[in-house]
Amino acid sequence: MFGKIIYISDNVAQIEIPDGTPVAENLMNMHVIFEDNAKKILGEVEDIDAKIIKVRFLGEFVENRFITGVIRKPTLSASLRIITKEELDLVLRESNSISMLLGYSPLYDGYPVTVSINELFSNHMAVFGNSGSGKSWGVARLLQNIFYSKGYAPVKSNFFIFDAYGEYHNAFKSINQANPNYQFKYYTTNKNTDSEHLLRIPLWLLTVDDYAHLLNADTHAQLTIIEKMLKINKIFTSKTEESVNYKNHIISKAITSVIYSNQSESSKRNDIFAIVNGCPTEAFNMEAVINGIGYTRKFKDCFHIDREGNFSERVLIGEYISSYIHEEYDTLDIFENNFYTLNDLEKALNFTLISEGLLQNEKMYNEAVTLKVRLHSVAIGENKEYFSYPNYITLDDYISNLVTYNGIKAQIINFNLDDIEDSMAKVITKIYNRMLFDFTKKQTNRASIPFHIFLEEAHRYVQDDKDKFLIGYNIFERIAKEGRKYGLILNLISQRPVELSDTALSQCSNFLIFKMNHPRDLDYIKNMLPNISSEIIEKQKILQPGTCIAFGKAFKIPMIVKMDQPNPAPYSDNSDVAKIWNS
Repeated sequence: MFGKIIYISDNVAQIEIPDGTPVAENLMNMHVIFEDNAKKILGEVEDIDAKIIKVRFLGEFVENRFITGVIRKPTLSASLRIITKEELDLVLRESNSISMLLGYSPLYDGYPVTVSINELFSNHMAVFGNSGSGKSWGVARLLQNIFYSKGYAPVKSNFFIFDAYGEYHNAFKSINQANPNYQFKYYTTNKNTDSEHLLRIPLWLLTVDDYAHLLNADTHAQLTIIEKMLKINKIFTSKTEESVNYKNHIISKAITSVIYSNQSESSKRNDIFAIVNGCPTEAFNMEAVINGIGYTRKFKDCFHIDREGNFSERVLIGEYISSYIHEEYDTLDIFENNFYTLNDLEKALNFTLISEGLLQNEKMYNEAVTLKVRLHSVAIGENKEYFSYPNYITLDDYISNLVTYNGIKAQIINFNLDDIEDSMAKVITKIYNRMLFDFTKKQTNRASIPFHIFLEEAHRYVQDDKDKFLIGYNIFERIAKEGRKYGLILNLISQRPVELSDTALSQCSNFLIFKMNHPRDLDYIKNMLPNISSEIIEKQKILQPGTCIAFGKAFKIPMIVKMDQPNPAPYSDNSDVAKIWNS
């Protein structure tokens, strides 16, 4: 079958086909061995014509193990033969570490392909494929292979699946049948579900950056307003005596700034009453009694306007207000997060709008009003229930609750985002990913609690958006660049890789690429990934459903892998139109 080698370039050898020699029809993409004295080099058949077979070099065998890459090419006198089963074992099977079945090689009659669990799951991964290519089936089968592996029980694993269409519930709901120590836990945005499974996020665990996402902030001035709102909210929701003194201090400062503004007296009075009515205390409310020398006045009565256009009790009210001002409080930040609601947050933002001099700054006032409208729309809108956590909880306890179900550790946590619009799904996904990043980052023993994030339809979330301009980073890019060392691993599942963040994709070390046809996506993958060749791009165009090109750090060579149908399967099938029409 193979004649002499007639030409060798950097990566390809051209082999002559002897006259009259039949060429096996199934030789394409098969692996061959160049033997040159004691050296054995692996190649793959990439092109065949009537007289020449072109073979691309992939690596070499050294001391009974396969090493990717070729330093010294074979000589023109090297012999060529088909790979043996023993050699194929060294290429397609992982035997030197804890491994798992990935699928089967369709080129070698269903030969098992196994990979190192560490190499596959300790690095970021991307899974690409057109709709209908078997992408969701492949992800479901991948995780099922782990949990159904004999002799290996990943009871301490943590897989967080952000499920755009609610596909994966069926695939994992019975995972405990494989092992009673396995648990599948799900959260849903469907409000008709029971309270236990309704997705709810504690507001007090959100940072300034999270609120910037939630309120769709688009200027740095709005970040400053959000920061002030959260600081005031901490004070207003605290129940300590110190918080009362602090609250009186900031109310006094707010009233003072209004009194010394250049507004008319009637406008000043309206603003002062708005402050007091918005956040009354025992000292500051409309009915509070203020003691003068030999007489008393109610707070509201001190602001009658006399004939000269001044407040009738400006001296009395001035002394009363100044008695509650403690300048040391201006630089003091002693309050921790407390339980609060969206209604509490609205009060804090209203007070921020009034108390920080925003009324006198048209630009800042407009920025604050924009946030106020957006916050109110959340507070009264259809998404409010997702931010109505019933009791105070810390971040550590919240994460612990996420991964516990029926008193047992849950290994797969599924977030069904099918019932909310894309914009809110993106916000919620960013919030959870930021929480998981912060949680893993602060662990004393680095990477001691590995978390794996699977983002279905990742192109909806992992984008080159305004985050880097506004808050200085994109959470998905930060996880892609820093998460691996903390044990936070990102898995991007997408049918449109061209819409993904370049930075996030560039940090992926492993790839499962199912059939893709769109020229822009193919060009993007080829340009973005230095370890992908034109041959891989061409191969994936003709893949059958459920078959992928697998390559990256976990794989010794790029390989075609046929994955078993998941059992049970995710809800990802097409509509049976013919049956429905005829029923």
